[in-house]
Amino acid sequence: MEPRFLPFLAPNAVAVIGASNEPTKRGYRAVQTLINDRFGGRIYPINPRAAAIQGLPAYPDLASVPGPIDLALVCTAAPTVPDIIEQCGRKGIRGAVVLALGFAESGVEGSALESRMLDAARRGNVRVIGPNTSGIFNTHCGLNFVGFADLAQGGIGIVSQSGNVALALVTEGQLNGHVGFSTYIGVGNESDLRFHDYLGHLGADPHTDAIAMYAEGFKEPRAFLEVAADVSRRKPVVLCKGGRTATGQQTARSHTGSLAGDYAVAKACLRHAGVVVVERSDAILPVVESLQLLPQMRSRRVAVLADGGGHATIAADALAAAGLQLPVLAATTQARLSAVLTPQAVTANPVDVANGADSAPAVIAECAAIILSDPQVDALLVVGMFGGFALRFSETLADAETAAGDRFAGLLTEHGKPIVLHSIFAPLKPDALLRARRGGIPVHGSIEMAALALCALADYSDWRRRPPRRTAVASRTVSRQARQIFDTARAAGRSALLEPEALDVLDAYGIVTPPRALLRDEADTRAAVERFPGQALALKIVSPHILHKSEVGGVRLDVRGLAEVESARAELIGAIAQRVPGADIGGVLATPMARRGVELIVGVVRDPQFGPVMMFGLGGTLVESLREVVFRPLPIGHDDALELIAELRTQDVLDGARGAPVVDRGRLATLMASVSAVCVAHPEIAELDLNPVVASSEALAILDARVLLR
Repeated sequence: MEPRFLPFLAPNAVAVIGASNEPTKRGYRAVQTLINDRFGGRIYPINPRAAAIQGLPAYPDLASVPGPIDLALVCTAAPTVPDIIEQCGRKGIRGAVVLALGFAESGVEGSALESRMLDAARRGNVRVIGPNTSGIFNTHCGLNFVGFADLAQGGIGIVSQSGNVALALVTEGQLNGHVGFSTYIGVGNESDLRFHDYLGHLGADPHTDAIAMYAEGFKEPRAFLEVAADVSRRKPVVLCKGGRTATGQQTARSHTGSLAGDYAVAKACLRHAGVVVVERSDAILPVVESLQLLPQMRSRRVAVLADGGGHATIAADALAAAGLQLPVLAATTQARLSAVLTPQAVTANPVDVANGADSAPAVIAECAAIILSDPQVDALLVVGMFGGFALRFSETLADAETAAGDRFAGLLTEHGKPIVLHSIFAPLKPDALLRARRGGIPVHGSIEMAALALCALADYSDWRRRPPRRTAVASRTVSRQARQIFDTARAAGRSALLEPEALDVLDAYGIVTPPRALLRDEADTRAAVERFPGQALALKIVSPHILHKSEVGGVRLDVRGLAEVESARAELIGAIAQRVPGADIGGVLATPMARRGVELIVGVVRDPQFGPVMMFGLGGTLVESLREVVFRPLPIGHDDALELIAELRTQDVLDGARGAPVVDRGRLATLMASVSAVCVAHPEIAELDLNPVVASSEALAILDARVLLR
């Protein structure tokens, strides 16, 4: 993918339109901040009523500026902006930051104003940041259009839909004392430049090592996923998504729809693109800092080194809850630990030095070196008092503890394995912890946050180990038979296919569906019984007015013989006529009862942001209660489907747990890839449910199919 660097975000000359000598004005603070932060380029204040602004020559308009300008900060009211953007174009300015409110976020008139602004921008080849943005900064050239004070230069870029979230990150970085930032961009209304443009820019920016993002929604989500999948191969991208519990979620009519909450789908799509998703705003900076500093994890195996049993237990619980593994240490490792520790120590993982370091802090670093030498260990979490032994016991320990901090930094380089430190003394910033942090080891005051950072590193490392693969391109060849089925349903004014129609659509694309017969009268019943001699049948009502058949008693199972099948058919039709008065009944669908297997669900739903996504998980009548499902954006191929299957937490269910059949994953992946092809070929499909799909090592049986139309 081509780099998307936006050169005007590292400008050599800027104009402040609406610059002012009044300290309460944004145009005053913008010029003041540029001067105070020692912006490396030229500053051109624009004000038709002032000869000078804070000691700088002022100009009445852009045309009067004698030199070229790369970037403009527009501090004036919304109604003035379209004309100003027009002037920017005539001056050859390539970028404009528009602060004003009063555009699309304010209603119809604001939307019209924003359209005028965009028209002017396109005519003049001006890229617009905002409007309704908190601003931008670039510490590596001294650009500060947002007004945050005391910005520390560093390698973390920020893109945020909230100025307050960005301010919180910067403030947290200042308290941390080690974190520095490269570029911040407040996206505002995303009228022109959008999240994926900024992500592409930071991905190409040589000053940015890692990217922190806060987003509530994406105007071009598929474009964002494409850019994220490219950038994440080179730099970690950490994102916190707001609006996880949006009350405006559309009521769904299928199992897939009811399970595909906006956030569940968004998280799955983002993670598929390599984005590390955090659910707490206070986790953004600790996680992005850890990913920036630490080497990749070779696996999810983590050892714990503690100086107390309580912290050892808490750390073990936190790591296990985060999906990390605590490996058994080798016998030689435990023997070496025993040689340097007191008899009260625990040398199994988690390792507890007990009182072994109270008078000799170097013991902690020595134990860390021994543990990191174990080939079963791929990361180390140190928890407890390290950094505070001198404060807790005796100042005479300070030099030894500081030397241990230096040794920790050396161990990181020597072994190439991630080390994360937790200390109850972290807020006091003792010298030993500062030494370790300067050596590239993140330090946390919370065990849970340390575990969360390690989990994020493990997830990101897992994703990086996957070979890059082009997105599956599903064939858009449309079956004529399927096209006729959809046309018939539309002509009848229906918003869903009947189950026989849904199965026929699958047949048209080569998907194996169960043999079946539609029973409309006694003759149909007799023919069906003759077709399936001696077999137990499942009977289901067929009606365009009934989507959830089991909820209205529209299913009969294990029915055998002509008399029993005909009686069940007549009784089923009569019962539905009473329970759903006025329902148009097209007959009863008869299929042979399925063999024993694992009940799964394969579905597709069209997310309002990310478009069609596949859902896979445990199915059956309890699917909504279990909520054991995973998602991936369409189209997907066979290999994508295998990865999606592997993401299910309950892998033991697929592998024959408690005597259940082992699921043929290859056969299942083929079905999922074929369903993807159907939904790509037919964008009129709003939701598709195959639930349950009964799977074993020998076959797949689709027991129910539901297709809803857009």
